[in-house]
Formats: sequence, C-alpha cells, structure tokens
Amino acid sequence: MSLISIVIPMFNEARHIARTLQAVQLAAANAGLDCEVLVVDNGSSDAGPAIAASFGARVLSLPKMAIGALRNYGARASNGQWLAFLDADIEVPSDWLSRLLDLQRRGEGDVFALDCDTPRQAPWFAYAWQRRTLRAGQTLQDSSWLPTPNLLMQRQWFDRVGGFDERLRTGEDKDFTLRLHQAGARLRVLRQPVVLHWGFEGSWAEWLGKELWRQGSHLQLLRSNGLSLRLLRFPLLSLAIWLFDALALALLVAGNARAALLLALVGALPALVLSLRQSLKHRDPLFVLQLWGLHWVRLHLAGAACVLSLFNWNARRPARG
Repeated sequence: MSLISIVIPMFNEARHIARTLQAVQLAAANAGLDCEVLVVDNGSSDAGPAIAASFGARVLSLPKMAIGALRNYGARASNGQWLAFLDADIEVPSDWLSRLLDLQRRGEGDVFALDCDTPRQAPWFAYAWQRRTLRAGQTLQDSSWLPTPNLLMQRQWFDRVGGFDERLRTGEDKDFTLRLHQAGARLRVLRQPVVLHWGFEGSWAEWLGKELWRQGSHLQLLRSNGLSLRLLRFPLLSLAIWLFDALALALLVAGNARAALLLALVGALPALVLSLRQSLKHRDPLFVLQLWGLHWVRLHLAGAACVLSLFNWNARRPARG
C-alpha cells in the first residue's frame, strides 16, 4: 500500500487538534498503513501548532490565506500517492481508513467520505443542524459533491482538477468535489460509521456568525462554476423571502395586519419545505419544528450574505479547518 498523506488545515484549534491526531494515529495503526500528517496552520495564536508537532505532525505555516490555499499547500508539500483531507476538529472512527480503502480496492468508487455527526454534548441547535445532513437508506451512496470534514482519494484525482479554488473563502469543498464529479470521479458516502464534529457551535451568536459566513459562498460558486439553476435557486429564494418580509412589514404599517400575517406565513413555507425534506426520514416531530425555525433564520442570513459578499465581506474572516 502506498503512503497516505493526511492534510489538516487549522486556525486556533488547540481544543481539538490532539483528539483529531490521536484518532488519525489509531486509524492508521488499525489499517497497518504508513501515514504522514501535515497540519497547515493559518496563523493561530493559541497552542495548536505546538500540540500538533508534539503528536508527530509536520506543521506548516500559511497565515491569512483561504482554506483552499491551506489544503493545496499541504497536498503539494506531501509525498503520498493517496490524499486525505480532514478538518482540525474532526474525530475519525478507528476503522476510517481501512473501511474506505477496502471500498476502493473493490472498485466501489474513487473519492470517499464518511457521514458527519455532532456529539450529544452539543446545544440543540448545533445538534439539529448537523443531524439534518445525515443520510438515510443504503449504507453506501453516490453523491455529486461532498463536504470536506473528511475526504480520501488517490492523488491523481486532486491533480486532475487542479486542487481547491484558492479564490473561495468558503464553499471550496463543494466546488472541488463538483469538479471531481464532472471530471469522472465516482463520489461515494458511507453512512456508518460516522466522523464526529467537535467544533460545534456553542452559542447562538457563534451559529449565526458561522452560517452567515457559509452562506457567503453562493456568489463565489457562481463566479467559478458559471450560472446554473442549482446554484442560483437558494440565493434567489432567500432574496425573495426578504422581499416577502418587506411587503408584509409595509402592509402592517398600512394597518392591514391580516394580509401582513398571511404574507409572512407564505414567506415561511420554503423553510418548512426544506425542514420536511430533511427531517421526515427521522420521524421526529420536534426535529421538524427545530429545523423549520433554523431554516427560516438561515434563509434570511443567506439573503444578507449575498448582499455582503458583493462588498467582499467574507475576505475579512480567517480560514478555519
């Protein structure tokens, strides 16, 4: 088996990086593999780089760069014929590498990932928000794009698409894996076991801030991938909801409370549809209501993020792993 290079971008992750690296070491040992771990630091002010080095990781420094640039830098400094990308706050299961590599040996795909869940210690909103991404149905599934809490592929696929787009401040994982899919790679997701995301949002303010940042990727993805209905539908929907809210407020000010309420309810329907689509598989009424409220907030944040991204607001935030 060829060497596997594991690239981990990091910014102020002293709380999590030790857990991440311990899990990686265990997964490599259980698979009987040689691994090199490259932690690419984005200018941390905490002890994260020192902790990473104490676990034998090769720590590279690339401050004030987008997260795609961190991943590319680590990949190009690595030596493995296989590349894995992990976030610095992800705990992989002990059979992470053995399971995914076994799938590749059997010809089950080209680019692999495990589903991502949140520890039960997370606040309800962070737990519910991550839970919505969990898949139902078959254990192994095809996908047209994958997020990058964890990714595994042969280096040839990374080289074929030229790595991550370094111009994107967020959404670089979706852009990267969409291009892999377009290049002919078969993207597969394994539902079980899951990786755990320990960098969950501990407060409403943190969740709102991160989601506003994430939603800023829509216009950037359009610029890099071209106009498409799939990429346009969410930002257009979010802007339409802002319009509904403005009209409802105008009706309320004009004294037509009943029409204002009706319009506001119509504006809340897209959030309900998104909630039902993602929560029905769990058969949990409370989860439906939780997601409805979270999607309603998210749609409003997306509209704000589209406007802010026109003024390059996202460029002011550091890249996080």
